[in-house]
Amino acid sequence: MIELGSLGLGLGTAPLGGLYDALDDESALAVVDRAWEHGIRYFDTAPYYGSGLAESRLGEALRGRPRDELVVSTKVGRLLRPDAADWAGAYFDFSYDAVLRSLEESLGRLGLDRVDIALVHDPDDHYEQALTGAFAALARLRDEGMVRAIGVGMNQAQMLSRFARDADPDCFLVAGRYTVLDRTAAAELLPLCAQRGITVIAGGVFNSGILAGGNTFDYETAPPDIVARVEHLRAVCARWEVPLPAAAVQFPARHPAVGCVLVGCRSVAELEEDVRLFGLELPAGLWAELG
Repeated sequence: MIELGSLGLGLGTAPLGGLYDALDDESALAVVDRAWEHGIRYFDTAPYYGSGLAESRLGEALRGRPRDELVVSTKVGRLLRPDAADWAGAYFDFSYDAVLRSLEESLGRLGLDRVDIALVHDPDDHYEQALTGAFAALARLRDEGMVRAIGVGMNQAQMLSRFARDADPDCFLVAGRYTVLDRTAAAELLPLCAQRGITVIAGGVFNSGILAGGNTFDYETAPPDIVARVEHLRAVCARWEVPLPAAAVQFPARHPAVGCVLVGCRSVAELEEDVRLFGLELPAGLWAELG
């Protein structure tokens, strides 16, 4: 099993693939460079992010860095068509052979001979194939030493609990389901992971932006009930003179099953702010009130 407990803050690369808005090469590489300077050593990516663009940019930015100091994760389950571009052209395929092909293509884009973590990516409607095809392939690669750890990355908690019981995962990437706003994963998944020694990587900690001053939740305009709940959280934080984004980025790391918190940044300024917020010392009374 890979040890993620000491990694603290990791960098997610969906923004480097142009999530929401296009990003130029120079800006993308600058984000990774500055993350490295801040001591960030875990980088998560996927073929789906910009149809391979995020992987290619991450690989370029990490070229020449000491390989043994890096932890890199990528994902399987979406193959890219030859003409894929700008988040279009990826299609689901969780078969055994497709996973082997996907990982080989990812290594080519990353310029690496191995990744540390391989995750099955969003198998929401493909559980059986993901279990018997994709996960079986990843287990073989783990046994052969081609990857150090395997797991699943999803925006839901219920199916991850099924994988925890039916498969042999080392880690899960849980996006948006264990945040100061949405604690769905706390009911079953996180206790199950703690019991079975499955490391949880917490992504989507700002719930698509609503916890960082934006107006989107789960990649769509936030509905009124979500906006009202966020305003309540903001008021609680204000009583303790704490910015809500600081509570948002630190909250998941308080659970013993969580080994790493991922943030996705599209600029050096965003990265600097997230690092600052993650390092703030927040009062115990705030956590007691937030629950």
